[in-house]
Amino acid sequence: MAEQLTQRWPDLSVGLVHGQLKAEERDRVMRRFREGEVQVLVATTVIEVGIDVPDATIMVIDHPERFGLAQLHQLRGRVGRGAGESHCILLSPGYTPLRLKAFAQTDDGFRIAELDLQERQQGDLLGQRQHGAAEIRIARFPDDTDLLQRARGLALAILARDPLLEGRDQLALRSRAVARYPRGELLFRIG
Repeated sequence: MAEQLTQRWPDLSVGLVHGQLKAEERDRVMRRFREGEVQVLVATTVIEVGIDVPDATIMVIDHPERFGLAQLHQLRGRVGRGAGESHCILLSPGYTPLRLKAFAQTDDGFRIAELDLQERQQGDLLGQRQHGAAEIRIARFPDDTDLLQRARGLALAILARDPLLEGRDQLALRSRAVARYPRGELLFRIG
């Protein structure tokens, strides 16, 4: 893409940033972009977090269908940090999935997280799986957030009285939690 832009518009200053660049080179290109010497920055998702260029006002994401909604939201957050009006353009070839249309209609991070959760489903609460079928069989995310908030409040009240679940009333709860989530005991100690 960087080569195509340079060939098509030779007077345009184009920079390229990707994960295979050495840190010094990446910093040099980013500094030149921040200072306005580079007019267009072509980048991989290496720019997803930690890049702050207030004058950047337009972002074009090619093939947004390849990304999760939360990641698209992070990418979109790289523009619009300054006073200028900003735009994020999603270039999706052919059919535009409904999830991208829903994404384009909001910039509310909480709503995007809900859409992402509906699409990917939740992973383990205390495990390592990032997505998939729910282990919770009663509550449905995000429809039952009020129920989940109430359950969280009750759990916090129990933990306030007995943080390590060592009391006689909580031993069965602790045994069941440790059996179901073997790494959970480590989290009990952390808090």
